[in-house]
Amino acid sequence: MTPSQKIMIVAGEASGDIYGADLVRAAQSTDPGLVFFGIGGARMRESGVDTLVDSAAMAVVGVVEVLKHFDVIAAAFSRLKKILLTEPPALLILIDYPGFNLRLAKVAKRAGVKVLYYISPQIWAWRQGRVKKIARLVDHMAVILPFEAPFYEKAGIPVTFVGHPMLDMVQVRASRHEAAAELGLDPERKVIGLFPGSRRNEIDKLLPTICRAAALLQERYAGVQFILPLASTLTEADITPQLTAAGIRPVVTRDAIHMVMRACDAVIAVSGTVTLEIALVGTPMVIVYKLAPLTYQLAKRLVKVDAIGLCNIVAGEPAVRELIQDDANPEAISAEISRILDDPAYDAGIRGKLATVRQKLGKGGASANVAALIPSLIGGVP
Repeated sequence: MTPSQKIMIVAGEASGDIYGADLVRAAQSTDPGLVFFGIGGARMRESGVDTLVDSAAMAVVGVVEVLKHFDVIAAAFSRLKKILLTEPPALLILIDYPGFNLRLAKVAKRAGVKVLYYISPQIWAWRQGRVKKIARLVDHMAVILPFEAPFYEKAGIPVTFVGHPMLDMVQVRASRHEAAAELGLDPERKVIGLFPGSRRNEIDKLLPTICRAAALLQERYAGVQFILPLASTLTEADITPQLTAAGIRPVVTRDAIHMVMRACDAVIAVSGTVTLEIALVGTPMVIVYKLAPLTYQLAKRLVKVDAIGLCNIVAGEPAVRELIQDDANPEAISAEISRILDDPAYDAGIRGKLATVRQKLGKGGASANVAALIPSLIGGVP
């Protein structure tokens, strides 16, 4: 293999692993000679990426949480830095994960390696001044939300709105009844989804609360069923103690996550990309989130948007309720799910607002659109 065929790709968490895998497949379908290596998870390994570091070890969020995992993150950074400086690839593709990736972009720039950034850091929401740093370090931005392109154009950064990758990934044609039956659930009984996130610190902070909320719902609704999709960054050992302590026994699955979303009457979801997926499926949800107190106080001072849930940000209105910090308690969570289950008008209102989300995300083909940017960046024919 010639050096021009090697591309370093970095995805630091579960959603980036999914997007990265799809991008690699799209790129190799047009140029089988491309070789990808870097940081990723199980999905990227399946697509042929040589993952030097597993993204499961990197999937943390918040100032306090990052400090706790500093040694692992620092070792991963040092390893990639050494490669960039001693065996520079033709291109560095960065997927989200800005705290780590913008530092790596600085190294790449010093090494003369071009940088393609896929999925923008949410600097439009907080720390907008970082756009100047991005302008110095990134050769091309590939953004997935329509309002991001004008933001970067204004800063003079080459940018392409590629569409949201979830539009291609979330294609569920089964009815709620059919999806529940396919997953081995009883379609005639209520189904509640428990989506606790993909990071271990989210599991530590939120899964006990989610499980206690589920226990309250179990008391209220005879025969209620729970289903919990487990991210590739987690193991069953990460969640079993909390489930046992709460006395709930959800169906735990790693497969067909969008069928899981369709099978549910309502979902309890940790804030993240998953809320956008659930919105595209159209299932009502409540979004919950907690950060370490110090991280939360810092975020309150810096964040410039009214919502934290991606589905609400894209919708431009509070399509679903968000419960943050102390408000994310078992009683409030179970009360919101109960309202969704018991009030048909409320349920229908949420579904109507979620239907607008897909309309605002443009057309599909995001991975192919990003892959089309690669040849010009590595010196090939665009």
